[in-house]
Amino acid sequence: MADGAGDTTLETFRAEARGWLEANFPASLKGKAGAAMSELDGRRPTGDAAAWLKAVGEKGWTTPTWPAEYGGGGLTGKQARVLQEEMDRAGAFNPLLGFGMGVTMIGPTILDYGTPEQKAKHIPPIVRGDLRWCVGYSEPGAGSDLASLQTKCVDAGDHWVINGQKIWTSGAQWSDWCGMLVRTDFDAKKHDGISFMLVDMHQPGIEARLIKLISGDSPFCETFITDAVAAKDALLGELNHGWTVGKRLLQHERASQTGARPSGARAVPLNEVAKRYVEVDEKGRIADPDLRTRLAEHLMHVRAHGLTINRAMAEARGNNSPSNAPSVLKNSAAVIGQTQAELTLEIMGHQGLGWEGDDFAAGEITAVRTWLAGKAMSIYGGSFEIQNNIISKRILGLPETTQSS
Repeated sequence: MADGAGDTTLETFRAEARGWLEANFPASLKGKAGAAMSELDGRRPTGDAAAWLKAVGEKGWTTPTWPAEYGGGGLTGKQARVLQEEMDRAGAFNPLLGFGMGVTMIGPTILDYGTPEQKAKHIPPIVRGDLRWCVGYSEPGAGSDLASLQTKCVDAGDHWVINGQKIWTSGAQWSDWCGMLVRTDFDAKKHDGISFMLVDMHQPGIEARLIKLISGDSPFCETFITDAVAAKDALLGELNHGWTVGKRLLQHERASQTGARPSGARAVPLNEVAKRYVEVDEKGRIADPDLRTRLAEHLMHVRAHGLTINRAMAEARGNNSPSNAPSVLKNSAAVIGQTQAELTLEIMGHQGLGWEGDDFAAGEITAVRTWLAGKAMSIYGGSFEIQNNIISKRILGLPETTQSS
């Protein structure tokens, strides 16, 4: 197809997307990404938010590039970018971003390794937002050294029986299903004998207990598993080869943490926030040259990070093999997020120290809690140090120094 014909096709799709959004996106939700569907309290959407989820889920545009045969949008990457642009223009958003881990982690991994039957069973409910997923990886004795996991899974003939404990299970208290790494062969080497199971959370053998965080939120749980049952078709990928599946999911997770934001959630630029709180000179610039310089450097890093994401996406186009780019981008996103939170509090001064009360605006209280919650960014999804090890070994080719002989 000639470039001109491709441009015409994209513009035709743009008109279709714009018309569909005008007809289906509730005006009451404009610019309210996250408010309609919050993972912090686990509520199901109601009213216009429920109607929007139903409409966009049935269209498949919650997962625009997933195969249409499983309920996805079936769009090309270019069409998906056009759709994102039109959502931004309309102040619309994807209602499933931040809604469990089905879209960002479990769904893509099932598409990578699932049987046709597993895809047909699990993917459509994820696309529609009918079911929420969590991931059962870390354990009290297996955090960064995840391959030391001890949660035991035994073949009981017509089903699997699972016993053990998981920690930092995000959203477990609200989840319907869990993608769980378990040990199915205790005689094998550490990285072998691990399998990946799709486990129904609604059973007596699974108990999720909240872990209170310094920010006041409780998105994490410790999860106790006692004689939990999984059907024989719960095995994703090959028996005792779950480490490969698990690593692929982590790549999807890290890719989702590289700075992607919900459509419609465009924040006020930090330099504009600064002008509300600090002195400006006669040219309208931030008067403090040191703060101005540090803020400019931060904004350049944000821009460079975004361009690197675009480059990684371009390089990955048509290539389904694993990539180490998410490790670079995950660390970059953590630094950018934490730096922005620190700068925001510095800019707000005393108004950036509020926890509650009428003396502080909602945005000021949010800034404090975001700063505290953001401390976990360099830990969850694989710690900053773990990502640096991956970068040193797999990208820079430096010698292995983290494993004993």
